[in-house]
Amino acid sequence: EDGIRDAQESRGLGDVYKRQVKVDAGIGTKLRDIPEQAKQLEKKGYDGLRTAEMNHDPFFPLLLAAEHTQTVEIATSIAVAFARSPMNLANIGHDLNAYSKGRFTLGLGSQIKPHITKRFSMQWGSPASQMRELILAMRAIWANWYEKEPLEFVGEYYKHTLMTPAFTPEDIEFGAPKVVLAAVGPKMTEVAGEVADGMIIHPFSTLNFINSVTLPAIERGLEKSGRSRDSFELSYSCFVVSGNTEQEFEKSKKAAQERIAFYGSTPAYKGVLESIDMGDLQPRLNEMSKQGRWKEMGTLITDEILSEFGVVAEPKDIASEILRKYSGFTDRTSGAFPVEDESQRQAIIRALKEA
Repeated sequence: EDGIRDAQESRGLGDVYKRQVKVDAGIGTKLRDIPEQAKQLEKKGYDGLRTAEMNHDPFFPLLLAAEHTQTVEIATSIAVAFARSPMNLANIGHDLNAYSKGRFTLGLGSQIKPHITKRFSMQWGSPASQMRELILAMRAIWANWYEKEPLEFVGEYYKHTLMTPAFTPEDIEFGAPKVVLAAVGPKMTEVAGEVADGMIIHPFSTLNFINSVTLPAIERGLEKSGRSRDSFELSYSCFVVSGNTEQEFEKSKKAAQERIAFYGSTPAYKGVLESIDMGDLQPRLNEMSKQGRWKEMGTLITDEILSEFGVVAEPKDIASEILRKYSGFTDRTSGAFPVEDESQRQAIIRALKEA
């Protein structure tokens, strides 16, 4: 806390710290471990528990987490939207929100075309338009279930016009879950502002990109839906490089460099590098990725580039640096800091939550 006040005074930040930041924890994929893990994370004061769709289903762990906790929020961060139909997602979202008594948030992402068409064997259209339609279709289904509106959704990608009492949930006390969307480009970001309840800003984002592309796109979307920023939750977890020893610091730095290089090799993310005048690096990283030179790619991420993507600080300064750079727009973040000492981690979390 002293570090936060010192940062404010030394930099004259004044009103930069607009909001307290909720802190989330990721939970694992081994179902047998989830009950105890979820209980312990809730005790430690985390605001939310999140799962990612990687090598296991992202929803099953949250069902167990809901069963063994009382107040902590649960969310997918993210589930692959286009791998499922709106009806399928509406059902899952309803069940988890009803069972957790309103604590579930459905976090969705689009993935990329090869995964959708070749891994999931599903259709791929114009991603932003398809995502907008998918979320609106879910909302139409929920409106039928909770508000008895006729189900008559006909779009380019999805059509839902049949619902009978036998297939309508009865446990509707807690209504629909919140829906948040992961996005990078301006089109998908604008969709999030228009039809979602919040957005997950990709870790591969610079402050320049967020200010010049992300936030304006969100505002355009919010304007379309007639909503204000106060009703929209933004989650952002920057890269954090830290450590109590030189060895810990170098390990953390190397991991961040390799991850940034991995994301930077994606052509769709070139605009992020262009925001810091490093657009020429993207095709070079892409070529190296095709050659399988993954470790070597990380060496191209200089200290200057690293600082553009997050925070490089001693453990005691992590919270104040995150707040200095990002609290003007960030409502929640991840507690996955590269800190070995649990007491230090808890101090960082308290500083973020109590700012």
